[in-house]
Amino acid sequence: MKRGGRDHDDNSSEEGTTEKSKKLRTTNEHSPTCDWGNLLQDIVLQVFKYLPLLDRAHASQVCRSWNQVDSSKESAEAACDILSQLVNCSLKTLGLISTARPSFMDLPKSHFISALTVVFVNSKSLSSLKIDDTPVDDPSLKVLVANNSDTLKLLKMSSCPHVSPAGILCVADQCHGLRELALNYHLLSDELLLALSSEKHVRLEHLRIDVVSENPGQTHFHTIQKSSWDAFIRHSPKVNLVMYFFLYEEEFDPFFRYEIPATHLYFGRSVSKDVLGRVGMTCPRLVELVVCANGLRPLDEELIRIAERCKNLSAIGLGECEVSCSAFVEFVKMCGGRLSQLSIMEEVLIPDQKYSLEQIHWEVSKHLGRVWFPDMMPTW
Repeated sequence: MKRGGRDHDDNSSEEGTTEKSKKLRTTNEHSPTCDWGNLLQDIVLQVFKYLPLLDRAHASQVCRSWNQVDSSKESAEAACDILSQLVNCSLKTLGLISTARPSFMDLPKSHFISALTVVFVNSKSLSSLKIDDTPVDDPSLKVLVANNSDTLKLLKMSSCPHVSPAGILCVADQCHGLRELALNYHLLSDELLLALSSEKHVRLEHLRIDVVSENPGQTHFHTIQKSSWDAFIRHSPKVNLVMYFFLYEEEFDPFFRYEIPATHLYFGRSVSKDVLGRVGMTCPRLVELVVCANGLRPLDEELIRIAERCKNLSAIGLGECEVSCSAFVEFVKMCGGRLSQLSIMEEVLIPDQKYSLEQIHWEVSKHLGRVWFPDMMPTW
């Protein structure tokens, strides 16, 4: 009887457990899924405040919302606090760039400059400095030069609105070992190119210029004299001159009016047929060309002109453009096997009487000496 009773009790217990499991599953099925990415940024920020800076940088790579949280003013302040403590530390490399991209521009300018000056004063052998998107200014650059002029080799400082052409000229005048430089076009001047071309200065290896306009018609772009470019290239004949253009169509007028020594050109916005035609006439050193968009007018003549005159061209990428299949084949035939990178969307190529889309990859592959296919637009 006892055994039978226990068996009965056990069965009841199992039935009760099964019923509870069903209810639990039903409840979970109708409960909203917990998603850490949906937490309010204020809550995530409070959690991030307890993390070390390195852990915070790792967390910022988890998702876009966490990256935006860690791009906050608090992260920039934490970075400045660290810089301010580097009194007894002589750095050789400093890069204020990370996946989290702290918002240094949101800080009080004096707070950032004070922290950066600590590094400049105490680091007597700084060779590499990346300070893009920061409120660095002319006086702080003078401190940099006064303490590190003999060792500085690389300086990247795009999007630094508080620096003037005179400020960057001070760096070029004193830092004769500078080999790589990246800055915005408004800091480029004839005086700067001539300073980089002086006998005291080493040969520059890499010069990157960002030509950026946010408001069409509101930015004035000056002209650099051809004689300044000529002096620069005579002094540094192997330099890579990389130019990124983010302009509106009407703002290209001052550019590509005479020969310039550009080796890499990237057009991030739509660029006209006229401008691309001028590129072929004025950039004989061109190695790489990337065109984000052009419009609905075929670039046949412009591509042929670039192939004729740009004998070093080895890489080209075309986005929202149009080129006839025949012109594209002729372009590849003229450039030959030196085209190591050929990134063309299939939508760019327009079939004609001579070539269809099915035929073109065979013809292009033949002239390249390797198998080539146009890039396909993702379908998702």
